[in-house]
Amino acid sequence: VQLVESGGGLVQPGGSLRLSCAASGIIFSIHTMAWYRQGPGKQRELVASITSGGSIHYTDSVKGRFTISRNNAKNTVALQMSSLKPEDTAVYYCTADRLITYWGQGTQVTVSS
Repeated sequence: VQLVESGGGLVQPGGSLRLSCAASGIIFSIHTMAWYRQGPGKQRELVASITSGGSIHYTDSVKGRFTISRNNAKNTVALQMSSLKPEDTAVYYCTADRLITYWGQGTQVTVSS
């Protein structure tokens, strides 16, 4: 199983980034896909998730700013992030969950002027 994140980087406050995660080795369509993040000195937290049926959950701090989406034909999940704040700075991880949770290696997002 491989989950490969891309799209991280340095962005100014108020800017946007789009993270993408490409999955292989799993039956993608039956997995709940999610994005977690871990900021410096913080615990890892769930940012957003999307079930196989398309149900979506966001943590309160990103509602209205982040959008999660999945493409079952391409085995990808994306996280569109806008109105970024310095407190969004973190390593962002993609996960795939069914009975086992698989993790990607993470991608760094830094929001700073």
